Amino acid sequence: MAVWDPTRYLQFADDRSRPFLDLIAQIPINPLTVVDLGCGPGHLTKHLRALWPVADILGIDESAAMIDRAIRDNTDPRANYDVADVAQWVPHRPVDLMISNAMFQWVPDQFEVIDKLLGHLTDGGAFALQVPNNSDAPTHSVFAELAATEPYVGALGDIRHLPPLDAETYLDFFAERGYHVNAWETTYLHVLDGSDPVYDWMCGTGARPYLQALSGDLREQFIADLKQRFADAYPQRDVGTVLPFRRSFAVASPH
Repeated sequence: MAVWDPTRYLQFADDRSRPFLDLIAQIPINPLTVVDLGCGPGHLTKHLRALWPVADILGIDESAAMIDRAIRDNTDPRANYDVADVAQWVPHRPVDLMISNAMFQWVPDQFEVIDKLLGHLTDGGAFALQVPNNSDAPTHSVFAELAATEPYVGALGDIRHLPPLDAETYLDFFAERGYHVNAWETTYLHVLDGSDPVYDWMCGTGARPYLQALSGDLREQFIADLKQRFADAYPQRDVGTVLPFRRSFAVASPH
């Protein structure tokens, strides 16, 4: 399992929070119980609390480092955090709202997992998610390209590449199960500063499995190759380095 670094992930916390705010703004119910699936370091709990002041909130994440950070940084008395693998986790009681921000792309059998979780919603409960949908962009394609070349193919050839996840796929999935579905896509234009900002951005997410599979000089060479390819794909402009990042959203709620 790839290791998560909360500090690295939070380097672009404001930019990474924007899709979550757009997602929760579209939730049409007033839940009393909320589960944040893949809650990371808990930095988004405050936004859930602002919308639903009396809700009981549970954040789960498979990364112990992320959960430790969430527990350490949050003082909300009605929010709790647990280490759990979403593919195996089930709630102790039905939940009004399950929400996930940029997590399900990491789950190979995500639709089977979501289908199981839907069975643990209360009557009138809702499910909301957001995932990246830019597997064809250089942010992701350079990993597959480099991993298929020497000297990396031996160490990286088995790493799973993230699939395309368009909003229409989620619309069909939830609609087939009788939900009203609000699905959409948004491309965010993140303006980043620094000498290698796209590399820094990807280090917190998509680069982790690749970097953790390498060591020593080979890892350093891979990092140098990544930085060069990102610099070529996203040249610095007067305003900064512009990173287009497309994301898919779906909110499934009762009719």
